[in-house]
Amino acid sequence: MTELTDLTAVQLVDSYRKGEFSPVDAVAAALRRAEETQPAVNAFVRIEPESALAQAEASAERWRRGAPQGLVDGVPTTVKDLLLMRGGPTLRGSRTVRPEGKWNEDAPSVARLREHGAVFIGRTTTPEFGWKGVTDGPQSGITRNPYDTARTSGGSSGGSAVAVAVGAGPLSLGTDGGGSVRIPASFCGIFGMKPTYGRVPLYPASPFGTLAHVGPMTRDAADAALMMEVITGPDPRDWSQLGVVAGSFRAGLDGGVRGLRIAYSPSLGGQVAVRPAVAAAVRRAVESLAAQGAYVEEADPDFSEPVEAFHTLWFSGAARVVQHLASAQRELLDPGLREVCGQGARYSALDYLAAVDARMDLGRRMGHFHSTYDLLVTPTLPLTAFEAGAEVPRGSGHRRWTGWTPFTYPFNLTQQPAATVPCGVDGDGLPIGVQIVGARHADTVVLRAAHALYEAGSGGVAPPVVA
Repeated sequence: MTELTDLTAVQLVDSYRKGEFSPVDAVAAALRRAEETQPAVNAFVRIEPESALAQAEASAERWRRGAPQGLVDGVPTTVKDLLLMRGGPTLRGSRTVRPEGKWNEDAPSVARLREHGAVFIGRTTTPEFGWKGVTDGPQSGITRNPYDTARTSGGSSGGSAVAVAVGAGPLSLGTDGGGSVRIPASFCGIFGMKPTYGRVPLYPASPFGTLAHVGPMTRDAADAALMMEVITGPDPRDWSQLGVVAGSFRAGLDGGVRGLRIAYSPSLGGQVAVRPAVAAAVRRAVESLAAQGAYVEEADPDFSEPVEAFHTLWFSGAARVVQHLASAQRELLDPGLREVCGQGARYSALDYLAAVDARMDLGRRMGHFHSTYDLLVTPTLPLTAFEAGAEVPRGSGHRRWTGWTPFTYPFNLTQQPAATVPCGVDGDGLPIGVQIVGARHADTVVLRAAHALYEAGSGGVAPPVVA
């Protein structure tokens, strides 16, 4: 039954409806894949076979009665271990989080998936408190890339990206505060999306404030649209959530890109050095959009690299995360996290407000940019996966992970929807991603363009071979 692990969520639900196989078959196959690959890639904090199979049996009975519980009833699903999920601890990648407790509450997105019958097979790895763009840390070790286990999965939703890539369930929930869905999705050859801020409710509120988004990590854009139908339901625990969505994320998915105005920025106006293989693959994806009828021109958004404003907001949030810890507990932290927390604690309120001003100005400029262009297309990252266990590529000269993610974190500042679509591989067989960015609230347009790439054969890469 290992071929079941190659199916998308859309295909699984269709097969359940036709009675071709049951959720028990699909969940058992996903569990086997998770357990087989775990020693090589370390995608999971916990795999929960007994609970998952019990959920699958209940789902199978509902399908036998012709009464599925919801849109993803019986689909194997994983959840990043930053999001609350009842029935077990959410360790957040940290040895400072005590596993004892009731753990009887779901995060909003988890609750919506549960209501729709998703089968949860396990919790996926994250760096400590999701603080960086790779997935390694003192609590769960190193999560590795399924295309080359000597390389990083990216992060901070690295475990989720790997789980989807290896076939351990086609749906996963990730979080993205500076690229944490899009970075590992790009490195691992899957689809990942950061919706408009507030479109997917979040609780508890992130210490990183309104930089942090929850988003789908899936096989393709059609699965992400399906998942968005589920997880965007309103939740009163999030005061900043956007409420009920008008229309459907799936309704216009096949609308194509004809007539869309697309700006293609290969290097943010020469600010970013992009590897030739990445640049070539992204250009081919852009040419595919043009061939499908989009109006494409090279144009760069009007901003200089806003990294200092992002650091002020991000590092302050990190300092807030650990503020309650005693000195002995702080010694248990990832050394890199301890360092940025120290930097964050030194910022003043005026520093923070200056960063907020810079952020608002960036948002204004991007709003103006999207009065001309429906979408902005860039590389997701300027490089492919580098060595595992390092925050930055060896010899890069970068100090922090933001040095090699210049295309992702700016759009957390502006709260825009942004997705990554796999569009090829480099000479080492490592996946490359193209990023599609929309105006705030234009999530459906982003999904439509991403789906068009898949439909044209310009999205997706060959499955990984886990060593």
